[in-house]
Amino acid sequence: MSDQERAGPLPLRRGTLADIEACHTLLWETVTDLGRRQATPLEGAADEWWQSGEPFQRFLAAHAAEWWVSEDAETGQLIGYARSIERGALFELTEFFVRPGHQSRGLGKALLDRAFARGRGRIRAIIATGSPSALSRYYRADTVVRFPILTLARSPEAVEPGDRLTAEPLPRAAGSVATIARIERVVLGVERTEAEAMLLLKQREAWRYLRGDAVAGFAFVGARGTGPIAALDPADMPDILRHVEARAAALGVERLELEVPSPNAEAIRHLLGRGFRIDPWINYLMSNAPFGQFDRFIGFSPPLFL
Repeated sequence: MSDQERAGPLPLRRGTLADIEACHTLLWETVTDLGRRQATPLEGAADEWWQSGEPFQRFLAAHAAEWWVSEDAETGQLIGYARSIERGALFELTEFFVRPGHQSRGLGKALLDRAFARGRGRIRAIIATGSPSALSRYYRADTVVRFPILTLARSPEAVEPGDRLTAEPLPRAAGSVATIARIERVVLGVERTEAEAMLLLKQREAWRYLRGDAVAGFAFVGARGTGPIAALDPADMPDILRHVEARAAALGVERLELEVPSPNAEAIRHLLGRGFRIDPWINYLMSNAPFGQFDRFIGFSPPLFL
């Protein structure tokens, strides 16, 4: 497959580091357009999203399994892109956006066929928006909706800690990566790469939770986003979330948003009891096969990937 291909009249090529900001702008334009159309408007200008998400956008660009873009032949304007990452058995589509006005022309299928090719990855996963056209395309890409992912949000408070667990900070070190990997192997059945774990350790506070000497879970908390969060026992989710909320308040977070899989009843009930509200914007986890124990997991926010 060459780096320059065609989908009918529309040229495709592999993404490069020079495309990072243009792809981010297209992401913002497409997502906010969908929010307006489905009466779930999203806050923040494109540059604000870029300031909070730049390290992760650069990581995805540098570590993409596949990254394909398409430009208008006359103007050179980016009109679509799709990108995926691979973590062992897990092949995850992280982004797939086509500019409004250029949809339904075969471009989406061409991008998806390259960035999320059938047969690649034992587990194939997508965090999908509620767009009917996107859901239809993902079903045709051999995935099905497993469950909704709910965004629960509120202004955090300095809540008192629970009494089940002890919280300890995780340093930016190989031992911390190993701790995260051990828990994710149990909870998700897969683990993120060392490079991804180190990025999270660099960008967000990392904590592990202990019951006595035994590790019970971990959480990432940041001024510009929180998650992932995992517990070996779902009953520990409330104590972990009390600590996460207190840390978010200490960091000056104005609005704490958590991407909670709907099977995680312990987390949802705790958060609703704390005054968190379910945002009307709902995403969906889609995959080709069931995996993971999502009754004890909260994903990365914003929901670029698990």
